Amino acid sequence: MKKIGFLSFGHWSDELASQTRSAQDVLLQSIELAVAAEEQGADGAYFRVHHYARQLASPFPLLAAVGARTKRIEIGTAVIDMRYENPLYMAEDAGAADLIAQGRLQLGISRGSPEQVIEGWRYFGYSPAEGESDADMARRHAEVFLNVIEGHGFARPNPRPMFPNPPGLLRIEPHSPGLRQRIWWGAASNDTARWAAQLGMHLQSSTLKTDENGKPFHIQQAEQIRAYREAWAAAGHERESRVSVSRSIFPLLDDRDRMYFGRGGKEADQIGFIEETRSIFGRGYTAEPDRLIEELREDEAIAEADTLLLTVPNQLGVDYNAHVIEAILKHVAPALGWR
Repeated sequence: MKKIGFLSFGHWSDELASQTRSAQDVLLQSIELAVAAEEQGADGAYFRVHHYARQLASPFPLLAAVGARTKRIEIGTAVIDMRYENPLYMAEDAGAADLIAQGRLQLGISRGSPEQVIEGWRYFGYSPAEGESDADMARRHAEVFLNVIEGHGFARPNPRPMFPNPPGLLRIEPHSPGLRQRIWWGAASNDTARWAAQLGMHLQSSTLKTDENGKPFHIQQAEQIRAYREAWAAAGHERESRVSVSRSIFPLLDDRDRMYFGRGGKEADQIGFIEETRSIFGRGYTAEPDRLIEELREDEAIAEADTLLLTVPNQLGVDYNAHVIEAILKHVAPALGWR
């Protein structure tokens, strides 16, 4: 059994074929797609965060709105770029959104990917410390965030406050109990996956990974997941870990599906370089359900993961994306034992 959710990058453009022509379109349609996915029985609504781009950026207003409109579905990110975040302000936002959603937030955080702007985090007021890389800064921000959402007091109270204080040191408010156990790290390498396990974060592994041995993407990703779980066990955490992978999967059921995706696309792994690091990009899956089932059965990383995030073409609109999610839930997932 797997949890199955969708992952939206939240693109918008003024191209004629786009049904998301503005940021408002994307935000409102993201809420509606989460509602539709919950009604269909999906398990999660996840959103990507990109700055300086015509895509979703500030996640917490959206997460809070989705939380207010839904009752069961998990609500998350994949991922928030921690180079851009004030960990304490983020803790307040995350606590508030999780309380509105009644404890359904699943926050994916990470070092992030290359952005539209050179060192864009500097414009947000953040710079690596001396001898620190931007990735180190992201991990430092993440560790501060993890510490403060534990709910322990750390701030010395004013002896003459405007409002009465509880005794002792003060913590970030609002505090949402249990949120610390629902933080995920988006890892591109095996080492960062192990680091996430040591800190008790769940693992998000996307369709992009550092190419560490030249093997096919899904095999490298499965190896990463196993390395993560070994590190989790070695750390002695008492709770269960979770692992998600994301995939582009499109069953061809009708003429509309064949019009959009019938010519195929990225059905093979691709190799590229990101900031001089050789990286491997995982393939997508597009076929009639019977063939799709056989192809997905061979994906070792999906087999290892407990959560599958379906990347959706959000610019095609809520109705079509709801159709894609429903097609996978009804025509693909049961045959693979995911439902």
